[in-house]
Amino acid sequence: MSVKIFKSGGRLEGIGSYSRAKRIGPFVYIAGTTAIEPSGKLHAPNDTYAQSMYIFKRIEEALKAVGAEMKHVVRTTAYMTDMALGGADFVKAHGEIFKDIDPVTAGVEAGLTTPGMMVEISVDAVVHDGDGNIEMGK
Repeated sequence: MSVKIFKSGGRLEGIGSYSRAKRIGPFVYIAGTTAIEPSGKLHAPNDTYAQSMYIFKRIEEALKAVGAEMKHVVRTTAYMTDMALGGADFVKAHGEIFKDIDPVTAGVEAGLTTPGMMVEISVDAVVHDGDGNIEMGK
């Protein structure tokens, strides 16, 4: 099986020796992704919906970098600073992005590193054809 990695240039990727995305054969793993913009500024402070949509865009770019698409996502995990405050907004964004894809999902309340940061999202994907068949050799 082949291995592909994608590094987005985040400041912690080098320090922590990790990739934004890693694909091994048909299996793809996307690291926890936040709404920190390339400038270092937090996108849409205190807005879970806007941050979720921004993060899903970054995740889509990471998936594409290793030859996968949003339709291949099988699991999402959201880490939220306050599930009571932001859970519904995350679910709304998730529903818009994954309509008819229906990955499994989980939400976890967690302390995030930046004031105003409401959500961090990680995903797992399996590259497959329209019938769900996968090629293990790729």
